[in-house]
Amino acid sequence: MNEHNSLIQQLRRVPLSSLRVFESAGRTGSFIQAAQELGISPSAVSHSIRKLEESIDIQLFERTTREVNLTLKGRLLMEHVQRGLDEMQRGFMLAKTEEPPPLRLHTAPSFGMLWLMPRLSRFVQAHPSVDLRFSASTDYAQFENDDFDLDVVYGEPRSSLHERVPLAVEHLTPLCSPELASSIRSPQDLYEHRLIQCDVQMLQWKGWFEANHLMPPHHYALRFDRSNMALTAAANGMGVVLESTLLAERELANGTLVAPLRSVTDDIQYIGHYLVYPKRRTRHEAAEVFKKWLLDELGVGPSPADG
Repeated sequence: MNEHNSLIQQLRRVPLSSLRVFESAGRTGSFIQAAQELGISPSAVSHSIRKLEESIDIQLFERTTREVNLTLKGRLLMEHVQRGLDEMQRGFMLAKTEEPPPLRLHTAPSFGMLWLMPRLSRFVQAHPSVDLRFSASTDYAQFENDDFDLDVVYGEPRSSLHERVPLAVEHLTPLCSPELASSIRSPQDLYEHRLIQCDVQMLQWKGWFEANHLMPPHHYALRFDRSNMALTAAANGMGVVLESTLLAERELANGTLVAPLRSVTDDIQYIGHYLVYPKRRTRHEAAEVFKKWLLDELGVGPSPADG
């Protein structure tokens, strides 16, 4: 019998109850808390873990008199066991319900407000049967609690446990009202104007000035913590904002904002947003539909995970 077949035989001998005990003990870091959670005795937890370790021939916990900690292999196994148990729970829920599950979408606030909301009606009209539940905040979506199916995040996703799809390449360039633009013909003219800073932006004025071989100013009279507020201030003639042309697409199209220096300066180009979702074998049909629609709207090709 080869090693692969031997491993399969080992797995067949592992009871599901042992995996539940292992997941609870690993998550809580305590046999006592796991026992309370599962309604069994701490000795039963310890016995179940020991039998599991013997059956798969892997030490899962480092034990001391005061605490238990997952070993490196234990942490690796823990990720996959949790994912498997989550999938089972999700499967039972889907099997019991009569209706298709809702699509729970989470997004970074500025992307949701400035780019997604003006287009969302097209998705709703094209897919009227999808029960869409939309939420926006600066927090990351909690997939582990089954709260969301998809998340559009700003910046590099911090977790490596989920699938991530880079969205469009964004261009940062100075934007202002048409009236203000009439007095801006060269990058040096910016020194004479109020520059609007968006504090949560990854790349800011300093980087743009340096990319265009100019000394950045030391003072900014207007600062905001949301791109939509910074863009609104610029459209109202309050100053010049450095912002993504993707997020400012609507204002650029209707002429409330213009890019006066784009022909004579270099944009800063970067991947600003990512689509993130759990690595699940069972795919949420509506999530797949929305993902394809989103990438089509952005002009992005299929992600590698779809191959």
